[in-house]
Amino acid sequence: MKTLGIDAKGMHYTPLNQKIRAAVADGVEEIILDNVLGQRFIGDGLRGNVRIIVNGVPGGDLGMFMSGPTCIIHGNAEHAPGNTMDKGMLVIHGSAGDAVAHSMRGGKVFVRNNIGYRGGIHMKQYEVEARPVLVVGGTAHSFLGEYMAGGLVLVLGIGKEKAMTDRGIGSGIHGGEIIIRGEVDDYLLGVGAKKFEFTEADLERIAPIIKSFCEQFGYDPAEYLDTNYTRIGPASSRPFASKYVWE
Repeated sequence: MKTLGIDAKGMHYTPLNQKIRAAVADGVEEIILDNVLGQRFIGDGLRGNVRIIVNGVPGGDLGMFMSGPTCIIHGNAEHAPGNTMDKGMLVIHGSAGDAVAHSMRGGKVFVRNNIGYRGGIHMKQYEVEARPVLVVGGTAHSFLGEYMAGGLVLVLGIGKEKAMTDRGIGSGIHGGEIIIRGEVDDYLLGVGAKKFEFTEADLERIAPIIKSFCEQFGYDPAEYLDTNYTRIGPASSRPFASKYVWE
């Protein structure tokens, strides 16, 4: 495997990303970034199967428009990792900021711990081939899955008394699904969101995702392979239809 190491200490994000792009163009299969501290746009727009290992805390829009690569982050991530991502995977061994997986169109984002506000906002899906997946090991703040149009958001609540305690879950959701471990109080649901029964068939659908997540972070998947989940989806395809005046 052709590997390249880059010390990002004190480096502006522009030359750092130029080095990453040059390495990918040169056929490097694995890039190891050390001492990353807030550099933005890492992995943005990259294609292919390159593996990027980030040691540190990447800045905003990690993996934006990415199509294929895998990014392993040994640390936290700032806002909007996975923004409009098309394919590939982000594995974050920590927590992430607001708007995780914003408008994501495909691929997977796995966050070991917690995420901020508006995670999964406007995720979208094209038929069955392009279905984005966001899995949160801990909890998420308000407006999770806001305006979702497709895909899956899964919150496992590992180490939490309740997986979700913040309001506005699924506000404006008109496609896709949010699955949360345990019970979810009705008052936490946003406008247009509705709870549905979580069935054995649902568990069968998400079991491979749970196993993949647990494999990345060293958890035992058997602890999460049951029907103790709440499934949340759209009450209708036009949650705000009554808010408009038609002439």
